[in-house]
Amino acid sequence: MGRWEPNARERLERAAMELFVQRGYESTTVAEIAERAGLTKSTFFRHFSDKREVLFGRDELRRLFADAITGAPAAASPIEAVVAVFDALAPTFGPERRAWGKQRQAVIAGNSELRERELLKLASLAEAMTGALRDRGVPDPAASLAAELGGLAFRNAYARWVELPADEDFAVVAREELDALKSAMTALG
Repeated sequence: MGRWEPNARERLERAAMELFVQRGYESTTVAEIAERAGLTKSTFFRHFSDKREVLFGRDELRRLFADAITGAPAAASPIEAVVAVFDALAPTFGPERRAWGKQRQAVIAGNSELRERELLKLASLAEAMTGALRDRGVPDPAASLAAELGGLAFRNAYARWVELPADEDFAVVAREELDALKSAMTALG
């Protein structure tokens, strides 16, 4: 692949994941990722601030979560607005991302620094949902509780989704996880 070819970001993600799986996250350098992708280190840093960001991405997901809640129908309950997030994620979590997601989970599970970063990213997503719900006029604690439930459902759904057959839709899995959490809350009395 030449340096001029399109999809540099995707090439870097693919190269990084291949190296993380083959050699381990800690043993992989940015220079090696760039070389495997047929790109330069400076190109890597135009797309990612560091090698961790290959696994955690840009702030697009945070914006998508907030925008989905903002765009939910005005009459939607806080939980219904959170469900709009799962529907908006469907194109992002298509079948072609499942294998990458499974590898991503394995790399993160093997590194305490990455597990901590994952928790920070998940907290950031819940924060984005809380803010969007407050902007819709949902008061606390309802806004933060709905966002935290949504974040937990997202985390559980993602972990389950990467293990499921290719035809399983992420939004369906996420709704199932949210329903299970709501049922568990009801059972708590």
